[in-house]
Amino acid sequence: MSARILVVDDESSMREFLGIALKRMGYEVDTAESAEKALDTCTRTSYDVVLTDIKMPDGLDGVQLLEQLKEADPHLQVILMTAFASVETAVQAVQLGASDYVMKPFKVEEIKVRVEKAVEQRRLLTEHSYLRAADRRESGSEAILGESEPIRELQQMIGRIGPATSTVLITGESGTGKELVARALHEAGDNAEGPFVTVNCGAIPEGLLESELFGHKKGAFTGAVQDKAGLFKVADGGTIFLDEVGETPLQTQVKLLRVLQEREIVPVGDTRPIAVDVRVIAATNTSLEERVGTGTFREDLFYRLNVVPIHIPPLRERREDIPLLARHFIMVFGRGEYTFSDSALTALTAYTWPGNVRELENAVENAVIMTDSPVIDTVDLPVKITEPPDERMGALPESDQAPTLETIEKAYIAWVLKQTGGIKTAAAEILGIDPSTLHRKMDRYGMRGEGGE
Repeated sequence: MSARILVVDDESSMREFLGIALKRMGYEVDTAESAEKALDTCTRTSYDVVLTDIKMPDGLDGVQLLEQLKEADPHLQVILMTAFASVETAVQAVQLGASDYVMKPFKVEEIKVRVEKAVEQRRLLTEHSYLRAADRRESGSEAILGESEPIRELQQMIGRIGPATSTVLITGESGTGKELVARALHEAGDNAEGPFVTVNCGAIPEGLLESELFGHKKGAFTGAVQDKAGLFKVADGGTIFLDEVGETPLQTQVKLLRVLQEREIVPVGDTRPIAVDVRVIAATNTSLEERVGTGTFREDLFYRLNVVPIHIPPLRERREDIPLLARHFIMVFGRGEYTFSDSALTALTAYTWPGNVRELENAVENAVIMTDSPVIDTVDLPVKITEPPDERMGALPESDQAPTLETIEKAYIAWVLKQTGGIKTAAAEILGIDPSTLHRKMDRYGMRGEGGE
């Protein structure tokens, strides 16, 4: 596939000339008459090289365009075209990340050489990112395992998105591996050497979340005996992963929106903003669109977070990966001393895995502990996996319509509570969520009277 070039110049004759010349060289070429038009075009199409004039009469100039394009795609190659009077500006632009500059008037051969060099540089950077992502994906416990089509697509998406700095929203049920994907995105990016900080927004009490995220000044509230750096500051130069972001209180959502817009934080009790260079990756196991509709999640924050959406399919939708994952976990917990019988693998593959990969991991660990044989059979597996499907869960409320996700979640929570004898801490562990999150879900579903601590 040939490289794709975008030519940006306010002069139609220059756009036409370069478009014809570059197409004759074998490239796919688009043109834009302004920096604003170029930015809009780049949101819909991916380019290898942007060739832009520095001087444009209205709006953004070429240097400002460069900065915005590089922020969205650090590996994008930008060549600046400049007249003699602005050579100094062009040199400064190279220091800001431009791959090269060329002085007007120029010869076609000069453009050919510089574009070829930029295309090759783009190829090398992209290839390096893919290889680095692949190396990390294969690094033992950090691997994103699977051979199904959805997982192959997920792995490819991580390779494409990882090098960018765009905000990512990961969706998927509890236990599907959202943090694993977030870490893989971080490690595939240019900030991989920076910190990776995880925040469970549903596990931190509402009154403390703002201080944890943004820090506080000494004396800001009772107990603030000294200044504290927030987790956004801790993650400076790296990535912050906001898990269960849908549980963030509205008051904190306002400040989170400011971070995404301004790239700065204001600690509790302070008035001075602090600049932070942090990539934000958020995750949720609920529908943020539904929460926007009910007024519990800000619409503007949702759109700021949902720049690049990634959905992780539940394990029941990629059953062909279950034997591979089960064998991986048995190697981890059994150190190569155990194997599965064919009937055990059949039972594992047939089960619906409401707790997804986390539940599978727990089931294999439990089987390794409980078995007396080097071959794990169905008798060694948890009863819920081997019993008939219609006995695994109580019946859902009768209705002519398909049950909603919330109805299914409520039924599953009730079933897990029944299995644990009403012990909420044990139920939360099986569900793969924090106990405080379980309490909130039970409040939402009117289940407060069920279970114990």
